[in-house]
Amino acid sequence: MKSIRLLVLTGLCLIPCLAQCSAEKPTDRLNVVVLVVDDLGQRDLGCYGSSFYETPNADRLASEGVMFSQAYAACPVCSPTRASLVTGLYPQRTGITDYIGAAQPDRWRRNTPHLPAPYSMQLALEQQTIAEFLKPAGYSTFFGGKWHLGDEGFFPEDQGFDVNRGGIARGGPYGGKRYFSPYGNPRLTDGPPGEHLPDRLAQEAVSFMEQNRDSPFLVWLPFYSVHTPLMAREDLKKKYQERREQREVRDVFADEPPRKVRMSQDHAVYAGMVEAMDQAIGRVLSGIERLGLKDNTLVILTSDNGGLSTSEGSPTSNMPLRAGKGWLYEGGIRVVSIVRLPRQVPAGTTCDAPIISMDYVPTILDFCNVETPQELKFDGQSLRPLLAGVAAEQFQRPLFWQYPHYGNQGGAPGAVALDGQWKLIEWFDDGKTELFDLENDLGETQNVAAEHPEIVEKLRKQLQAWQRDVGAKSSTPNAAYDPAKKNGRG
Repeated sequence: MKSIRLLVLTGLCLIPCLAQCSAEKPTDRLNVVVLVVDDLGQRDLGCYGSSFYETPNADRLASEGVMFSQAYAACPVCSPTRASLVTGLYPQRTGITDYIGAAQPDRWRRNTPHLPAPYSMQLALEQQTIAEFLKPAGYSTFFGGKWHLGDEGFFPEDQGFDVNRGGIARGGPYGGKRYFSPYGNPRLTDGPPGEHLPDRLAQEAVSFMEQNRDSPFLVWLPFYSVHTPLMAREDLKKKYQERREQREVRDVFADEPPRKVRMSQDHAVYAGMVEAMDQAIGRVLSGIERLGLKDNTLVILTSDNGGLSTSEGSPTSNMPLRAGKGWLYEGGIRVVSIVRLPRQVPAGTTCDAPIISMDYVPTILDFCNVETPQELKFDGQSLRPLLAGVAAEQFQRPLFWQYPHYGNQGGAPGAVALDGQWKLIEWFDDGKTELFDLENDLGETQNVAAEHPEIVEKLRKQLQAWQRDVGAKSSTPNAAYDPAKKNGRG
């Protein structure tokens, strides 16, 4: 793949004048396909540096579009990011700040210094989703896969999607035989015994495109893969077991108190899940091409949080990024992002500008020429100017996170401000402040807060202003905490 880097210098994003990158307004009939892979680590694709997992279809997508090196999820766990992906809003505005199903503070039983903040258990029907933005413009809308944004009455069909295949309240494929039919999913009919879930979801998406090829459509396909339970097809499991045995060093772990963190990509089952997911992506991309829709279909591939590296089998490594899912370090929030639109997006390029989950809704609406009410304000920004090589100064912006919860992966409540190369983390349990220079220390190994008090103060003021603006909730001291007992983070 070509390596034409998009540099952000003095507020300008410089892209070579490529013939396929048009500044003209796109057609009103643009189709949209969004692929969200659950728990996919930023280093889990070949195009992002993995040498163990095989992902030829995602890699081909990157070679035909723009790959973002500093793409971020809105939260280190799933439900908040998923709400941001469909609304364009920070999790704090939707009220969903933890994965739905986590204990609320009045039911908290873990021995932790703080109680988690309360959070919303569903995406409010008053919140407009990308499907509800596009339907009035004549779009048919499809949802397939993991929803996890509310129970009956708050399913995808209640939030603007014409078709729902598999989107329910569960955070994983926990019914039936899980990743294999019968699925035990009330929004997905069972297939033949042994049918594989990622392939079935891809099949459903392609069928929808076939039925709606003559009118604009939105396909929102958030795979259940590669979330736990860790289950792979036997052929892929065997393939990666053999590959794993060829490695002299395997299962490398390091300390990430209070947990151990995986430092090597060599989990055979997880590798099989990644490849099966990639094959499903390939099926969708092939369907787009077979239907003659490639040149008129915007395709976006991303994830909802970083890879799982400190819990539940610790199946992947995010190295050189620190930690993983559930943590505010880069391994928990930096994700994959690939955007393809032939003739309007330069092929085979990499962009270093920071982007975040909330950017996709305004990007889609911009490319599709769909206007929103003037009073409606997104927290994200359209990436179209960036992709077209103009007005990149709008991406010189601070980004923020607040996760006032503990999750299941060992992370603790905290908040983050990221501005350029500098990243500030404030931990709520003990009030500790960390400052990292990501340009020179991507692995967040050196806390330089003491050396740069002026930067700490600047980022802290930015963070506080944002917290006030979005109404961010914090964790609160836990009166029942007993420091003599084992900490509930472990």
